[in-house]
Amino acid sequence: MAVPSSKRRKLSHSPSPVEDDQVSIASGSQVDDVEEDMSQDDGIEDADIGADDMDDEDDDEAESEEEEELQEKANKTKDNKTKPKSNKSQPSSLEASSAAYTGGTFKSNMFKLQVDQMLNNIRPRQGKREATAADALHKIKKQIDAIPKRDALPLLQAEREIIKKSKVAIPFPEPRPAHDVKYKLAYEKPQNINVVGSFPLKLSLRDRQAPLSIDMVVTMPRSLFQEKDYLNHRYFYKRAYYLACIAAGLQSSLNQFTFQFVNFRNNPLHPVLLVQAKESSSENNWRIKIIPGIPEGTFADNKLLPNKNCVRPAQSSDDEQTQDLPATPFYNASIQADSHITSYLKLLHASSTACEGYTDACMLGRVWLRQRGLASETNKGGFGNFEWAATMANLLRTGTGSGKPVLSSGYSSYQLFKATLQYIAVKDLAKEPALLDATSISLTSEDGQPILYDGPRGQNILYKMTSWSYQHLRAEARTTLKMLGDNLFDQFDSAFILRSDNVLKRYDLAVRVPCSALTLDASEDQQIVQRYAKLFSVFSQGLGDRATQVVIQSPDHESWALGSARPNMERKGEVLVAINLDSANASRAVDHGPAAEQKKDAAAFRKFWGEKAELRRFRDGSILESLVWATNSGMSIIQQILTFLLYRHFGQDAAASAVFSGDECAKLIKQSNGLAAFQPLMEAFKTLESDIRGMDDLPLTIRSILAADSQLRYSSVEPPMSSQQQMKRPADVVLQFEGSGRWPDDLVAIQRTKIAFLLKIGELFESTHEGVTSRIGLENEGEDMLNQAFLDVIYPTGFSFRIRIHHDREQALVERILKSQSAAPSEKEAAAVALATYKRVFVKSPAHTQALQKLCTRYPVLSPTVRLLKKWFSEHLLSNHFSEEVIELFAIHTFTRPWPYNTPSSTQAAFLRTLSFLSRFDWRTDPLIVDLGGDLDADIVATATTRFEAWRKLDPALNRVVLFVASSNDLEGTAWTDGTPVKVVCGRMTALAKAATAEVETKSLSLDIETLFVSPLGDYDFVIHLNPAYTTTKSKAASGKYKNLAIAEETNAELVDYAPTDAFFHELQSVYGQSLALFYGGAGSTTIAGLWSPVTAARAWKVNLAYSTVPVKKGEEVVAEINKTGVLAEMARLGGELVKKIEANR
Repeated sequence: MAVPSSKRRKLSHSPSPVEDDQVSIASGSQVDDVEEDMSQDDGIEDADIGADDMDDEDDDEAESEEEEELQEKANKTKDNKTKPKSNKSQPSSLEASSAAYTGGTFKSNMFKLQVDQMLNNIRPRQGKREATAADALHKIKKQIDAIPKRDALPLLQAEREIIKKSKVAIPFPEPRPAHDVKYKLAYEKPQNINVVGSFPLKLSLRDRQAPLSIDMVVTMPRSLFQEKDYLNHRYFYKRAYYLACIAAGLQSSLNQFTFQFVNFRNNPLHPVLLVQAKESSSENNWRIKIIPGIPEGTFADNKLLPNKNCVRPAQSSDDEQTQDLPATPFYNASIQADSHITSYLKLLHASSTACEGYTDACMLGRVWLRQRGLASETNKGGFGNFEWAATMANLLRTGTGSGKPVLSSGYSSYQLFKATLQYIAVKDLAKEPALLDATSISLTSEDGQPILYDGPRGQNILYKMTSWSYQHLRAEARTTLKMLGDNLFDQFDSAFILRSDNVLKRYDLAVRVPCSALTLDASEDQQIVQRYAKLFSVFSQGLGDRATQVVIQSPDHESWALGSARPNMERKGEVLVAINLDSANASRAVDHGPAAEQKKDAAAFRKFWGEKAELRRFRDGSILESLVWATNSGMSIIQQILTFLLYRHFGQDAAASAVFSGDECAKLIKQSNGLAAFQPLMEAFKTLESDIRGMDDLPLTIRSILAADSQLRYSSVEPPMSSQQQMKRPADVVLQFEGSGRWPDDLVAIQRTKIAFLLKIGELFESTHEGVTSRIGLENEGEDMLNQAFLDVIYPTGFSFRIRIHHDREQALVERILKSQSAAPSEKEAAAVALATYKRVFVKSPAHTQALQKLCTRYPVLSPTVRLLKKWFSEHLLSNHFSEEVIELFAIHTFTRPWPYNTPSSTQAAFLRTLSFLSRFDWRTDPLIVDLGGDLDADIVATATTRFEAWRKLDPALNRVVLFVASSNDLEGTAWTDGTPVKVVCGRMTALAKAATAEVETKSLSLDIETLFVSPLGDYDFVIHLNPAYTTTKSKAASGKYKNLAIAEETNAELVDYAPTDAFFHELQSVYGQSLALFYGGAGSTTIAGLWSPVTAARAWKVNLAYSTVPVKKGEEVVAEINKTGVLAEMARLGGELVKKIEANR
């Protein structure tokens, strides 16, 4: 996996062009002259051509250079912090705008400056590309005007004629018209031609790299249509023929362009003509969509209400029993979208004129939508730039009930943006439809589809949305409001810069099913938006409280050649079901249904679940319908449920062809299902605590026995006893006695007293507990101010603990030395190291362990996420540079500050989000402050930030503290990072995280998660390959023996903490640490890699060099450089059988 060279943080996007999100907005040369026919030459000359249209898909792509510039300029504003002014008198418009941003602690002037800078960088500009596009528009408009009239012909004859003469196949929507229909098809000169889109309204986003998209609306004359052409697709058939005639006329004369059909907004009822330049260049990087429309009032609005049926059976007359037919809201709204072009243009223009902040609020909305992958396309949610602008314009004008506007025209752009989000988040338009200026009608929602009915235009603005896309939109709005309400940190990046539309990071699980394998119930109308309603209903009901969100994404529609048949994406594509889980319920093995006596509910339960449902009697005497899922299966419980639901409701093909993404990480770590693998050790720790507290012969009373080890906080990569009969290394424990005046007041004597206590505890263990082994160990020998002894306690069950004694008097004695004026500098330096070590071992490590224990209980997937992240650091040989606590804090940050997402509920999503954070974490200029207990407040943040700034002033070269990682338990921020990692290692971490994140963005659902754990060893100067026989410990077979006997035989105190490869690495580090940098993944790693230090480069020879050298002739003089061959040979001899081979790269 290549490591990217770019180190600048930038706004990320997925490649897609910038189109117009507004289905039916038109603009002529001027907004006030929208009805002017473009047959006049100035119709395009005066038009503001070249704007990005309002299409989400096109707005998805932005130029990386622009966005780097945007991010850099936005970041510069962080150095320009000023206090917001307070003025109790009536504020001016500028002051009011500033107050809107700077109200409260979070919304400072910095936030306002960031937003202003972003807006300045995304506003559209005119250039050569726009001029080239304008010239193309003139040619297209001129040629459309020259297309001759076609007389009315029977459908079959008209279709044959145009395909024979022009090689153009009419893009009829499904179902295709019958050949014997009585009406005829004709072509007449357009009533008018207008360039439409967001540029005249100044609502587009500047983007020089993505194709510039322009929409041209060709208004069909009213004379082509009859009064009841809105019925049974007749309007759409005539529209398709009209579009085919335009395509035929342009194709025959404009050879410099290419022409294709494409579905507008992925709506099969709205095919349009896509025009592009044949020659590829930056000036020709544009695309024009020609959209047929109709004059307002062509069909009566009351006939096209959302509750009306306009697709009727062939045997019924137009008015016969229509009230019994299902409504066709999507069909009806698709006609209305073509007819209210002028009205919506006037509405949006009036809003931008009446409200100063409207235009910028629309641009903020556009950025927010794009970063979350929301667009007007039916497969991207059905809510995009146009829907945002139209919703906000309507809310500025009116409201439900009293009709009082929901939004005030005096709001600033940020206030409008946030108030619109609040309306989306709070107002449930699926349960309570909003009827704006429509008091004479009554509408109800069906199947959870939202209704925001624009009375004057007779259209549901949200007609392209489904129940699941609406839930998704509201969830995103709620999340954004939460992050903007964060009073501790600036969330500008989370709200507007960071993309959150990657499926693997946004959702906990994704399922892909070929459309051909699904047998979906759908009428011609419902198949467009509600085609997948059955799939959504089945998955939602089947998952129940296991899922918090189910989102369905249909295939994207491709363009097709003019002479080709329309492709059916629903047959050759695949549907994506994305799911967010409730981590508290996702792994539940048994589901309880209705009681047996509830006959109706029980019957419905059995009908839905079939043979999977079974009656069970429980301990409380209840008899319930139940579902039991396998916990030892190769599939997760969620995958079992979804596979069964597909088989039960859609058939064997659907179940067999389903592809799951999101749980691949489970196989990368052993026993990844929550905390279960650690429970035996936690029980053993309770036993240890009970045993020690029960020792009556101890001279002092026990105050506390605290866990201080990753194994005791659910975060070790390997479970404590995954495949062995005993633990590989003991778990650290800190023991503290109650205060007593009998302790000596000397550091050396305190250490001797500790040893005496440990010997006594070990003696009591062995005398009172059969099978328990204890042994004293020494550490930090020669360092009188550091802890010098520990006690290992090994139980016959295989669990082992390493006990250290904490005496709080040590801290005061060390601090006395630091304050002493008579102490030598070297003594003070040693005291400073001792004080930091004391706090880390006896104070901060137990506190950190306790906090992580609580967090792992609160967030069920935090434990496997931490373990997976540690494995990633290990596989990339970084474990020796990053303490376990730092890696744990990286993962915790993803859960306690998850923005722009919600808290993750799957290991893979959490892991990928953490890598994404590491890829953009600027450790040079930013501290990391982690909330461990929910008690993080402004004072803690301010204190930690002040200390970070002090460190950067004290150590600007980052020679001592590179990473500053503080928490609510550690305000100093250097407990785990003082002296390590160094800059080159942090740079390596960032580069690897960037490469991994790029791989995730590029591959998405086709990602092989294991590739993220493959480290490029060629980047190192040399690699020592270790003998696998010494890096893994195989458990001996215990077959034929009772388990307790096997455990007794396997338990060997000499093997506890036996790690020869670790010892070899530490010896290498001790001997060669000054001349090279070593990289090692910790226990189980099969490689040790190294980089030669720059100090070992060729230099003038001198005595007492710290490494082996060889003379090298350089010009006329002889210089000395490190003897690489000799050093590597020494390493091989030192390792002996541990070393398999050494590979020198340079």
